[in-house]
Amino acid sequence: MLSRRAFNRQLLAMGSLLAMGSIAAAEEPVFTSSIASSSKEASPKNAKLATQTEIVAGQDQAPMLSMGAVEAMQGAIALYEEIVAGGGWEQLAPKTLKKGAKGEAVLALKRRLVAENYLPFDSLNSESAALFDDELEEAVRAFQVNYGVLPSGIVAEKTLAQLNVPADTRLGMLRENLPRVEAYAADLGDFAILVNIPGTQLETVEYGRVYSRHNIVVGKLDRPSPTLASKVSDINFNPYWKIPASIVERDIVPKYLDDPTYLEANHIRVFDGVDGPEIDPLFIDWSMTDPERYFFRQEPGPHNSLGSVKINFPNDHMVYMHDTPHRELFGRNVRFESSGCVRIDQVETVIKWILDRTGSGFTSYDYEQIVANVEQYDHKIDNGPDVRWMYLTAWATEDGRVNFRPDVYGLDGTGFIFGQPQPKTF
Repeated sequence: MLSRRAFNRQLLAMGSLLAMGSIAAAEEPVFTSSIASSSKEASPKNAKLATQTEIVAGQDQAPMLSMGAVEAMQGAIALYEEIVAGGGWEQLAPKTLKKGAKGEAVLALKRRLVAENYLPFDSLNSESAALFDDELEEAVRAFQVNYGVLPSGIVAEKTLAQLNVPADTRLGMLRENLPRVEAYAADLGDFAILVNIPGTQLETVEYGRVYSRHNIVVGKLDRPSPTLASKVSDINFNPYWKIPASIVERDIVPKYLDDPTYLEANHIRVFDGVDGPEIDPLFIDWSMTDPERYFFRQEPGPHNSLGSVKINFPNDHMVYMHDTPHRELFGRNVRFESSGCVRIDQVETVIKWILDRTGSGFTSYDYEQIVANVEQYDHKIDNGPDVRWMYLTAWATEDGRVNFRPDVYGLDGTGFIFGQPQPKTF
């Protein structure tokens, strides 16, 4: 019978192989903050992105969080404790390496990947040990997927930076995130929407397997997204955007003062209180006015900052998930651009997934017709899927993959699990 540590090593090796088989090749190494995934059925991938928005139903892919996630984290911690006890891994020289390269730098790269089980130990004893071959290229891609780097198979600056983070640092990240995983996994139901803020990715999950993955945009460093546990309660089609006073003060009023046509061009109306009469902003002395004095509302339509749909769930932070007219943001690898809410790429897939699993009887035609009417329509969701907004800089999945992401909000080491992070100032 295998020992616990031997089993952990075997599991990580299996996870590495799974990742190696799930990558799309790319030309240029670019740092990202989201996990990649595979889909043989998916539309053509963007070679500049490390993660794709796609439906992966039927591929038996393990989600970021599941009822087995705590045990997977404990196994990963035991494995990295073993790695650290064995001396960790060596630092690699700053040299770009790709398929066809030869020499000591390639051999050192192989030793580094063997240390973390991305390559078998036997690869160091073969006749081609100093050659950057197909096997090494696939191992590099697997590493890049799990570490949030564009899976190009090329070892350049960003990949080297991740390779050279010491093993004890990675162990510390796993230990830091174990309480988070325990808290986020508590009372998790069969259907869930998982948001990982450092990973800027969302998963829809059913019965412990991923249905779809989506690129998302989350809060800026000075306007961070909170973490929370909730359930979907309702969906607003063609929503009004009731603009928070903080955004009015920091964004809307300065833009209006710079361009008096801004409000009209963006279909933003101003009212004397939430239920008060509409007023003309020209008659307001904005230099002397508290932003909470008036109520700003953007009308539904293609110009609306929430896009065509908004997903609501009870929370204390006044946040939600929504569409966006600025879909170009999903084509970036670093997506910390919102004021705290979460924007979802291909949100229609998520909406249909929710509606299909709550017996609404909605069809694609119904969705398109409602959106085309450009009139607000609210749909209540009974027994909606769980929602988790998570701050995971390290996590392990049931298929043996161990993932790491940058601590974008600087919360590691603070004991942070649930709540509103403090803004980072510059």
